[in-house]
Amino acid sequence: QVQLVESGGGLVQAGGSLRLSCAASGSIFSIDAMGWHRQAPGKQRELVAVTTSSGTTTYADSVKGRFTISRDNAKNTVYLQMNSLKPEDTAVYYCAAEVVQPAYGKDYWGKGTLVTVSS
Repeated sequence: QVQLVESGGGLVQAGGSLRLSCAASGSIFSIDAMGWHRQAPGKQRELVAVTTSSGTTTYADSVKGRFTISRDNAKNTVYLQMNSLKPEDTAVYYCAAEVVQPAYGKDYWGKGTLVTVSS
């Protein structure tokens, strides 16, 4: 069984910064992509940023230049540094990982961490 645990959410004023962390644990052979999605109240879940095992990163247009995704493969941990936060960044942020096992692959999700940006 694989678990993803997020941390680092909270309340911050507009223009401030937060750093989210997500650690994967359990029976893991390797992890391909790891990333962050978010879901604001009344909206669909959307991709924020993702990084692959080869180092390729992709960002949503709305966060480019403000958010940075990074990864520690030795710790199976992914980070999201969020700067210049805006009220519209308020959402529950979910970590996701494509876990590769010898015979199959499977996507896992964390339970989410709430980020609230006040104006």
